[in-house]
Amino acid sequence: MGMDEQHVELYQRSLEATLDEIVALLDKQQLERDVSIRQSQGQGALVGALLARQQRSELERRTVRMHPADIAFVLERLPDEDERNALWEVIPAQRRGGVLLELAEGVRDGLIATMPQQDIVEATSHLESDEIAWLVPSLPMDAVSAVMSQLDQSDRSQVREMLSYPDDTVGAMMDFDMVTVRDDVDVEVVLRYLRRHKELPEPFDQVFVIGNDGVLVGVLRLRDLLTHDPDCSVSEIMVRDALIFSTHDPADEAVRAFERYDLVSAPVVNLHRRLAGVLHFAEVMDLISDKAENQPLKQVGLDEDEDLFAPVLRSATHRWPWLGLNLLTALVASRVIGAFEATIQQQVALAALMPIVASMGGNTGNQTVALMIRGIALEQISSASLWVVIRKEVSIAAVNGVMWGAIIALVSLGFYGQPTLSTVMGVAVAVNLLIAALAGVFIPLALNAVGRDPAHGSSVLLTFVTDSMGFLVFLGLATIWILG
Repeated sequence: MGMDEQHVELYQRSLEATLDEIVALLDKQQLERDVSIRQSQGQGALVGALLARQQRSELERRTVRMHPADIAFVLERLPDEDERNALWEVIPAQRRGGVLLELAEGVRDGLIATMPQQDIVEATSHLESDEIAWLVPSLPMDAVSAVMSQLDQSDRSQVREMLSYPDDTVGAMMDFDMVTVRDDVDVEVVLRYLRRHKELPEPFDQVFVIGNDGVLVGVLRLRDLLTHDPDCSVSEIMVRDALIFSTHDPADEAVRAFERYDLVSAPVVNLHRRLAGVLHFAEVMDLISDKAENQPLKQVGLDEDEDLFAPVLRSATHRWPWLGLNLLTALVASRVIGAFEATIQQQVALAALMPIVASMGGNTGNQTVALMIRGIALEQISSASLWVVIRKEVSIAAVNGVMWGAIIALVSLGFYGQPTLSTVMGVAVAVNLLIAALAGVFIPLALNAVGRDPAHGSSVLLTFVTDSMGFLVFLGLATIWILG
């Protein structure tokens, strides 16, 4: 195990230990609250109140040393809503905004629903304008108005600007905290200017150079600023052909550029090439992490804001649409089977072998779907390369179909001793693998073409195709070759 893996493991153990410690404190607090209720008279009530205050103070002392991301980690893993609310109550108002930024959407929405409007205003008063803009979609409308009214004119304009950009664009991810200089000043002037700042943006690896009209003309890298003569002009050492993003560029393009060129930050300009903000590596990593965490949910039709410990009714309603679609597809598959009821009655072994055909097709299709979703996300698939992908996947399915079809045919022959049935089984598996490969290619493409996330529900649709077509091919061949 490498050093980085050891550090990750130690860090994870520390978080788990913190979670166990806070759960123990919450359990102790609840126990003493129950005792206090039972002893609601006289000295027993006083002792109970003192113990409850002591436990609350201990919980406050424990959380005050924690990073907002670690508090969010604990909140997301508390299965009891009362425990979440009890922990949330001890978080100071000036720290709640930072915790809300780190929380999963489902948990964040649940906590915000319990907060009075004034508490929401206080929580957001310590956030930057880009962070407030990120939280606004989760806030009640009346709270949004109250939050906006507390901002100065500059911050209010920045929040409105960020909200004007569509989701999944660079403009919705950028930060306004940056350092700009003119191109007609010397390095010494820039250094004095930086020293006057009480704090610099994090991370800070470059200064953005703008002209008189606010148009970005270049970037001044920190290493160039520190290694050149103070009398040098900024225009002499700045990089004029730096990588620049537009506010309306897709966020996925920015992710690929950061990965390809190992960027720490990059300037963002508007349609008039005026400097609008800066995109940091942290925002890119957050997007990558969110996509990685949410893709398994999307593939089975679940919302990305699904809370593992949400109330049963709320979670159930989130799953109804795709369960309804799954029911419709299952009914279609059952009607395919029903059409061959007479065949199954005469050859009972068909009922035992049908699931194998569907399962093999499903596995093949899921492999192709995963590759297609990745290819679409990375923009590796064009109109020219699509046919290359189709030929490759069909060829792989044909090779696998012949090999595994032959193996399954031999196994079936050993079980039932019927050569014709074994042949039907082998051919059906081979054909269904070809169908699954084609479905795995075209389902994500179709979803992408209609503006839907290719990962959203692909598995449900693929299962419908492989089950229905697998049953149709298998039972149809059986009807023709065995009973025909």
